[in-house]
Amino acid sequence: MKHEALRRETWEANLELPKLGLVDFTWGNVSVLDPDSGLVAIKPSGVAYDSLQVEDIVIVDLAGKQVDGKLKPSSDLATHLELYREFKGIRSVVHTHSSWATAWAQARRGIPALGTTHADYFRGTIPCTRPMTPAETGGEYELETGRVIVETFRNGKIDPLSMPAVLVASHGPFTWGTSGADAVHNAAVLDILAKLASRTFELAPDAPDMPGHLLAKHFDRKHGPHAYYGQGKA
Repeated sequence: MKHEALRRETWEANLELPKLGLVDFTWGNVSVLDPDSGLVAIKPSGVAYDSLQVEDIVIVDLAGKQVDGKLKPSSDLATHLELYREFKGIRSVVHTHSSWATAWAQARRGIPALGTTHADYFRGTIPCTRPMTPAETGGEYELETGRVIVETFRNGKIDPLSMPAVLVASHGPFTWGTSGADAVHNAAVLDILAKLASRTFELAPDAPDMPGHLLAKHFDRKHGPHAYYGQGKA
């Protein structure tokens, strides 16, 4: 089978979504980029997770041309490809309609950094995009979805490697990472943080953002140049 390693990584990452409770039915997808070849593997459109096979994974290039696979790629393909083209250094993109994060997207609210659990993964408020215009939704919708995500990061001067998640207004979350497993992990953490924020505001509607120095400490101890969390590299 061609591109077996890329296909298998993508297949395994997709199967984690239902295991982690991040998808219902077929509402989600994972893609993985091979930076050496410029090829992207992605879940086929509308295929149930319990019947998904490694060979079902579709291979395309960064222009969206299908180069291998018998099935149609995810309808969200153009969004994934736009993120790969514009966010250098990412290797995998995940889209779900996970319940808690999607609720925040439907509320058109970014998720503020309220505590250290958030700061361990995301350096600041997880942004929500502006609503898309009728022209954007009536045109190349999935491509325009990617473009509005990129616009949100550019306008906010947000580093996508320090903020590997976004909420698309009235739609749902996208996350990314350095591998399929990493991007799925970020999707799971995002939904936990959305739940924590919702419960925090139930208890304290005026809960403030966490102090900036504490946010920086927790993010940098895991991700900064002098990170010391975990066992490090041998």
